[in-house]
Parts: sequence; structure tokens; C-alpha cells
Amino acid sequence: MTETSGPRLAPGVSPGVSPRVALFVTCLVDAMRPRIGFAALKVLEEAGCRVEVPAAQTCCGQPAWNSGDDADAASLARQVIATFEPYDYLVAPSGSCAGTISHGYPELFAKDPEWGPRARALAKKTWEVTSFLVDVMGYAPEGRSLAASATYHDSCSGLRELGVKAQPRKLLGAVDGLEMRPLEGNDVCCGFGGTFCVKYPAISNGIVGEKAAAIERTGADLLLAGDLGCLMNMAGKLHREGSKVRCFHTVEVVAGMADGPAIGEPE
Repeated sequence: MTETSGPRLAPGVSPGVSPRVALFVTCLVDAMRPRIGFAALKVLEEAGCRVEVPAAQTCCGQPAWNSGDDADAASLARQVIATFEPYDYLVAPSGSCAGTISHGYPELFAKDPEWGPRARALAKKTWEVTSFLVDVMGYAPEGRSLAASATYHDSCSGLRELGVKAQPRKLLGAVDGLEMRPLEGNDVCCGFGGTFCVKYPAISNGIVGEKAAAIERTGADLLLAGDLGCLMNMAGKLHREGSKVRCFHTVEVVAGMADGPAIGEPE
């Protein structure tokens, strides 16, 4: 899912017709930072999509899948597939969840004659939100401004599984007044890794400590990224070390919604 020169529509979606998009909110966004979901909804509608948020959606099953619990992962995956397959696209503000659905599901159901084809069909129309906005819809924000400097962390799943790198930077480049500063080791894991940070807390803390130091060296006001789990991990470390760097999901800035409390700040 790399950047293209124009919109790339799914089969059955006609040019000029608003696609029917299902927003996969994700567990963390729903429980910890609903503002990201509302920001994604805003920009998707601005891009010309008809957006729905299916009430029947559940966890994508990533924690179970990553932990080797294939049975529970498959149960959750079937629920997600059945809920989202009627839509033109599934779009998520998370590279890790989108990566699980687009790469994990086909592997999980590789030998299943019923769910295998359904998993592969959903995988083909599953997108991370910034990639979808740029690569499919050809969207660029208009009238957005933010007087701040920012640096960007490339989350592992989005970067490596989905090729999300240029797309968020293109969107952020359209925000007037926002100065982007390079981050040393921008493509290095922050130490979150889902269940990794629970199983190996000392190693995780060492990794995020190095990441926090690199963020501080940029002198940026803001840290931006595309996965809330990574952002919560980095924001927590920065806060514990007394840093003044504020953390936001990329889509919050693109939507013009970075005027409220940052991640980890009281509402």
C-alpha cells in the first residue's frame, strides 16, 4: 500500500461515487482516546466518504494472535469479517490493527475453505487511515494550521506491513505553520510491541528510554505517530522523565483537532 498518483478504488466502487467506509475504531481508541476516532471520521467525510461505525465491531484479535492463541484469535476474526465485509472499505487509525486484518487473517484462515476466501477479500479492502486518505481518496487537508514543531515516529506494523511512511508526512505537510523535524531512529521500535511490553518490561523500558532521548534531541514541541499504543508508551515515558513534549495521533493534527489535551494529559 504505497503512495500512488491518484485514487485507487476497490472493485465495484465507481469513480465519482462516495465509497461506503466502515471505521474500525480499535480497542485502545475506543477506551482511551475516542478523540482519534472522531478525527478519523471527520477527515474521511471531508474526503468524500460515507462513513459508518459498525456497532457490532470487536477487538481484531491481535493480542491473542500475537500470543499464539489461534482459537480465540479466529473467533474474534470471524466476528470482524462478518461485520465489515458488506462495506467498500475497512479503515482503521492503526497500522497494527489494519496489519492484523490484512496480513494476519489470511494466514490464520489459510486452510479454511469458508473463512479463507472471506478473510482474503476483507484484507484487500483494509487500509490504515492516512494511507487510505492519500492512496485511495487523493485527499489533502485544506485550511488547517498549527503553529508548532513536530517530529514523527513510524510505528512498526504500519511501516513494515503496510508501507505507511510518505502518506502521513504528505498530509502533515499540508498543515500551515507546522514544522516537521527529523527523528533519529524514526523507524526503530518504541518498545511497546503489544504484549511484548508486558512480557519483557525491562527490555521495553530500555527501548522506550532510548526513543524518548531521541525525541528530546529534536527539540520539537510535538510527537506524532499513527498508533495509539505506541503513542501511549512514548507519552508515558516522556511524562515520567519530565519532558514537555506533547503527543498526538497524526489524524488529530490533520483534522485540526490538536487544540485539546494531548495524550496522557487530563481532560
